[in-house]
Amino acid sequence: MVYPVSAGKDGVKVKPELMEREKMYHTIFGEKVLLIFKDSQDVLNCYEVEERELVEKAKALSGEDVEQLLDEYIQANIHAKART
Repeated sequence: MVYPVSAGKDGVKVKPELMEREKMYHTIFGEKVLLIFKDSQDVLNCYEVEERELVEKAKALSGEDVEQLLDEYIQANIHAKART
């Protein structure tokens, strides 16, 4: 299966027709990790993560390892915001 999100020198390319609803996809572009997903109404959503340490870790990983890193990052931030 072709991954529906990719980054190259010309920018980020997204193939929404290949995306599953409510599934998060990621790519690294420049000094950012981009998180992209298609919601239940087929609307595309994109979030940029610029936290340098996270971006550097993501660049050193691949595939499922990046997904695990991002899941841990999201969970840690959800819990941190809940405490404030």
